[in-house]
Amino acid sequence: MLTRYRSADAALREMFGCKVYKLALSCAVTCPNRDGSAGTGGCIFCGESGSGEFAEICRSESDVNEAIERAKARVSGKAHAEKYIAYFQSYTSTYMPVEKLRDVLLTAADREDIAALSVATRPDCLPADITEVLREAISRKPLFVELGLQTIREDTAKLINRGYTLAVYDDAVIRLKSIGANVITHIIVGLPGESKEDAVRSAAYAGRVSDGIKLQSLFVLRGTRLADMYESGEYVPLTENEYIDALCDCVKVIPKRVVLHRLTGDPPKRLLIAPLWTADKKRVRAATAKAFEARNIIQGSESTDK
Repeated sequence: MLTRYRSADAALREMFGCKVYKLALSCAVTCPNRDGSAGTGGCIFCGESGSGEFAEICRSESDVNEAIERAKARVSGKAHAEKYIAYFQSYTSTYMPVEKLRDVLLTAADREDIAALSVATRPDCLPADITEVLREAISRKPLFVELGLQTIREDTAKLINRGYTLAVYDDAVIRLKSIGANVITHIIVGLPGESKEDAVRSAAYAGRVSDGIKLQSLFVLRGTRLADMYESGEYVPLTENEYIDALCDCVKVIPKRVVLHRLTGDPPKRLLIAPLWTADKKRVRAATAKAFEARNIIQGSESTDK
């Protein structure tokens, strides 16, 4: 049976009419799961920079334009884009004073070279005043909001110290959709104690309510609780073949309308402990493409699937 999926590159070209490229930015915020508001220590896999190892830091609202220019310079050798997405990536990007968030987002949105905004955050960090700021930003530029669900299993969520329940995620998605946000959900394959079937169920659940999904394997970074679990033998990472097999099954249950924004992770090599195969992104992509071909999974729009 043929399975079609929508790639991010094709979907973004269709949306904006040209090649666009994400600029990784950081507002130097933290996370309520680190400062004691929702928990301490963060998720067990989260590294020292909160998934923003490659982000340009906006030290203040006035530094947004400078940070965007620095990010453009960083990617200039590999990005041949006409427009950019200002991607506020690290930690919890809505976990800041509401006026600061407003200034940051609207400053970026008002630039001609910025086609859209993207904000990575937590479902429990979207109170009414923050949501209104997001609504205002959407009135100027399209907005992607990324939510780190990772799994629908509540016991796994507690184990990884996620800090919120599935019901909180469900409510956040409904409220974000009501203001016109494009919701992207993160799912991690290979979480401690989870089977391939668990990952597939999480992908299917997220696919029913999301506009986009990011899939990645779990990797072990230095300085994390997961690193301690790995060293003690409590956690054994997936092999490359196990991950790609699970990835194929996840893609098959995701609706064709949903955009796949990521099929593999990009761990910071200086912090990576395991699995080492995740550091070779080109090889993983090639192996994934080969597996997709063998299992009749191809890129294509929903409208082309008869």
